[in-house]
Amino acid sequence: MNAVYEKLVKCLECVRAKTDFEPEVALVLGSGLGDYADTMKVECTVDYKDIEGFPVSTAPGHVGRFVFGYVGDKKVVCMQGRVHYYEGYEMEDVVLPIRLMKMMGAKILFLTNASGGIKTGFKAGDLMLITDQLSFMVPSPLRGENNKELGVRFPDMSHIYDLDLQEIVKKAACDLDIRLQQGVYIQTKGPNYESPAEVNACRIMGADAVGMSTCCEALAANHMGMKIVGVSCISNLAAGISPTPLSEQEVIDAGKAVSKKFTALVTESIQRF
Repeated sequence: MNAVYEKLVKCLECVRAKTDFEPEVALVLGSGLGDYADTMKVECTVDYKDIEGFPVSTAPGHVGRFVFGYVGDKKVVCMQGRVHYYEGYEMEDVVLPIRLMKMMGAKILFLTNASGGIKTGFKAGDLMLITDQLSFMVPSPLRGENNKELGVRFPDMSHIYDLDLQEIVKKAACDLDIRLQQGVYIQTKGPNYESPAEVNACRIMGADAVGMSTCCEALAANHMGMKIVGVSCISNLAAGISPTPLSEQEVIDAGKAVSKKFTALVTESIQRF
């Protein structure tokens, strides 16, 4: 058995020893949604540290546990705290939680994050529906021996973000009177913010927002045949666009400010999936 897949199986066995809950939707909680689990009908929680071999999130504000429960009548598993490449983990460990949620039973992956706005007209507090991504600035989680148990060697990437799910989120935003931007998200390695020249290069390549997560997770999920949708909170304007130096506190404050409408959009969208 492939070592990566063997580790996944052991993690799944550990989770199954704690709960037999089988989710329909996997939700990754980014900045601005850290307290989202408080809105769910929670069945149980499993701390990452209690799963053998599972990477533990060290990012500020990321609790570090799976929450199993219901959003309306939809069975959901959400990650309170994701794992980032900049924390020092290998890429196969960064995407291990995504693969594990698929093996738990989830068929839909809802990704959320905080990002720096690049596109003209974006402002802090905007929500952006991710329509496509640029992921080649970070290592691919598919590098190395292919795990045929997970997917094919060369997966198609024509529609990483499911068009039908995008329509559902757009209609939900419209009905909730929430302004929803749309754009391409680019992932960088981090943990440093990008320089103005790097931001300009991202703009030239077609990016509308930049962050340090998400693309690798979407790539792994796409490999496994999950349907993916993503929404990014524009927490600040990127370097060279913002008139002030960037800070972690700025991201946290923007997440708190937009939390209410972000929560409403995620909840309404999931109920419509």
